[in-house]
Amino acid sequence: MNEKKSETKLIVRIVGRDVDGLKPVERAIWKIKGVSFMFANAIVKKSGVSGKKVGDLNEKELQKIEDIITNPDKYGIPEWLYNRRKDVKTGEDSHLLEAKLEIQKKFDVRRLMEIKSRRGLRHSQGLKVRGQRTKAHPRRGASVGVRRKKQQPSKGSKK
Repeated sequence: MNEKKSETKLIVRIVGRDVDGLKPVERAIWKIKGVSFMFANAIVKKSGVSGKKVGDLNEKELQKIEDIITNPDKYGIPEWLYNRRKDVKTGEDSHLLEAKLEIQKKFDVRRLMEIKSRRGLRHSQGLKVRGQRTKAHPRRGASVGVRRKKQQPSKGSKK
């Protein structure tokens, strides 16, 4: 009776992000910035940990998941699942995570503003970029509405 019980970890660190250990692997790795629903499903299929909770995974399985997330081309994940296809400068497909993804987004927006494209101008003016209506909803700051005039004391009353 020298059986070792593995305890479920409540929080697991994957690719620099704390993930809930009580959730299934498919759902938990969505919390990593840069991992979408479809990319998460591909990761789970390639790693072979379907149906398990993140807290129940051993170190070897966690290392494999982390390696698949950081090097998806090594495991045969299709390029159409990557979040950075046909980069403007390099022309190659890549998959960015966390801080690198945020930095690259900022550089992309800055490039659009520098070349003065329509999207870049909308970004610089703080307006909606993707064709949404702007008449009523996206107002920021002071609200626009009807104000009542202050009541003037009537001329007949003396106080």
